Amino acid sequence: MIQAKAKLVTFEDFAAWRPEGGRYELHDGVIVEMAQPTGDHEDVVGFIARKLTVEFDRLNLPYIIPKTALIKPSTSESAYSPDVLLLNRLNLVNEPLWKKASTVSFAASIPLVVEVVSTNWDDDYYTKQGKYEGIGIPEYWVVDYLGLGAKKFTGNPKQPTLSVYLLIDGEYQVTQFRGDDRIVSPTFPQLNLTAQQIFQAGSLML
Repeated sequence: MIQAKAKLVTFEDFAAWRPEGGRYELHDGVIVEMAQPTGDHEDVVGFIARKLTVEFDRLNLPYIIPKTALIKPSTSESAYSPDVLLLNRLNLVNEPLWKKASTVSFAASIPLVVEVVSTNWDDDYYTKQGKYEGIGIPEYWVVDYLGLGAKKFTGNPKQPTLSVYLLIDGEYQVTQFRGDDRIVSPTFPQLNLTAQQIFQAGSLML
């Protein structure tokens, strides 16, 4: 990641500054430019978004997956741009920053968030996991299709791993899926998808 600005800024300053092109986040007052993702990374993100969209459309749920919306914790000058952000449209009327800055802060608006791991894996496993837990987001996926994270997340030896964090009594409890394990998602209990199908999303077989 490349720091675009060293000066600490507020979320309001960040929202006003954020340009149309590129992908930026605010980490405790520091604007961070996210590296351009690889093609494989985009394949995995697109595959997940497609599968989730098919599922919530089938169930006729009032969900959308926006392109550039942000999540802002209410307790810090931060704003994150997830790889896949599932929003409940029915609660967006309660979001004060939605109309002007396409930003959400309330757990009721966010059934599920997905981060696909790249070289800055510690942000997904540590920073964002803590922030999303603090907001109260009920379900958070970390998709480590290259097995880049620490061994406690990806096994020993390291291997591609999908970690599903579920909010239980205010704290995340994690279940890890690998290979042909069927992903268990309370948000989509009938989802028929294995970890390996996601990891191989960029292959010609799919």
